[in-house]
Amino acid sequence: QVQLVQSGGGSVQAGGSLRLSCAASGRTFSSYAMGWFRQPPGKEREFVAAISRSGDSTYYADSVKGRFTISRDNAKNTVYLQMNSLKPEDTAVYYCAATARFGIATTIVGRYDYWGQGTQVTVSS
Repeated sequence: QVQLVQSGGGSVQAGGSLRLSCAASGRTFSSYAMGWFRQPPGKEREFVAAISRSGDSTYYADSVKGRFTISRDNAKNTVYLQMNSLKPEDTAVYYCAATARFGIATTIVGRYDYWGQGTQVTVSS
């Protein structure tokens, strides 16, 4: 079992930046590949970014590539999502997720077993 607690998020104008954090407790953090997903209003949850257990492999949705950066600090049991050049279409509830079944950065929602509580990100034009 692992518990994920998110922090960060909030409201920002277009072009601004935010950083999300996701702190894990429980089993060894480095046993988990981690991901970030988001759910825009009225839409399904979608993949944003993922990082492998060691952090040497990352993957991004095309919509955020070049603007968002996922990273992890295994010593602090924390994964981050740095979001730059934010756009109104980035408005969503953001979730971090963990999987022990897959070591690679996976984009598939169903491969993640544990989820954070979600945090709202609102980008105004």
